[in-house]
Amino acid sequence: MYTSIHHVSLIVTDLERSKHFYGNVLGFEEIERPNFDTKGAWYQLGNTQLHLIVYDEGKTLRGTIELDSQDGHFAVRVTDIDAFIKRMEEQNISMLTIPSNAAGWHQVYVSDPDGNLIEFNYYAEK
Repeated sequence: MYTSIHHVSLIVTDLERSKHFYGNVLGFEEIERPNFDTKGAWYQLGNTQLHLIVYDEGKTLRGTIELDSQDGHFAVRVTDIDAFIKRMEEQNISMLTIPSNAAGWHQVYVSDPDGNLIEFNYYAEK
């Protein structure tokens, strides 16, 4: 019945700042977005999309950019965790790095400017 997650939506407060973070810092591919009544931006990540929405009445903002691996987040699988870490270092992005866990993944957590947490992970096939 279910085939995949089509998209994840995040509330942001400053669209241009968020577009800089997701497009320039992370390097996500921005795609065309329908002309909705609200401001936003869409990004394609493999078969999944990320939708940014400017919504002043939103209730999902964390109110902090503190990195906490147990707080709500979405995860993106990467093919080269070292290249990802290098990119974040070059952009001066704070990271919480967990090289190994019970699942066997290397995890790196970052926060966008509004405090939305993103996990980037890599699993080395043995």
